[in-house]
Amino acid sequence: MKERFMFDLGRILDEVFNAAGDFKHTFKDKFNCDPEGWMRHFSWDENVDYYPLYGYPPANVYLNKDRELILEFALAGFEENDINLQFQGDYMVLSAKPSSDFDKQEDVRYFKRRLKFKEIVEQKYYVPENKFDREKVKAVFKNGILKITIPPKAGYTPEDGIKIEIVKEGE
Repeated sequence: MKERFMFDLGRILDEVFNAAGDFKHTFKDKFNCDPEGWMRHFSWDENVDYYPLYGYPPANVYLNKDRELILEFALAGFEENDINLQFQGDYMVLSAKPSSDFDKQEDVRYFKRRLKFKEIVEQKYYVPENKFDREKVKAVFKNGILKITIPPKAGYTPEDGIKIEIVKEGE
C-alpha cells in the first residue's frame, strides 16, 4: 500500500508567522530602531487576522432532522450583554464587543497567541426569510457557546432540486 505524506498547513503557517514576529522583535532590539521611524511600515499587529481561512468566531452551521437551522458560535470571553443578534432581510447579523478591560496586558510577550478577543462587526449569515420562522428563534448562551435555533416556517416543504449532469471534458 502506498503511503501518502500529508502537510499540516495550519502548523506551517503558525511557524511562519511566529518566526516573522520573532524576527521583528529581534531586529528592533538589535538595531535599536525608533518605532515612530521607518519601522512603522513593518509593524506586526496582533489584532490583524492573518488566517483568513479560519473564521472568527469559530462556528458550526447545520440543519437537524427537524429541518431547524442551527448556528453555534464559540464566544469565549464575551458576556450575554456584549452580543447583538438581529435579522436584516434574508440575513441574521451577529455583532459582539468584548469588555474593554478584558485583554489589556502590558509588557507581555506571547510565545503563542491564538486566543484573541476581538470585536465581531456585523457578520452576516444567510437565513432565508421565506423558509425560516424568525418569531420562534431561540438563542442560548452557555459556557461560552452561543447556540441559535431557527425553526422552519410551518407548511414549508423544500422543492426537489434539478439534477445537473456532469460530463467528461471534451464530450
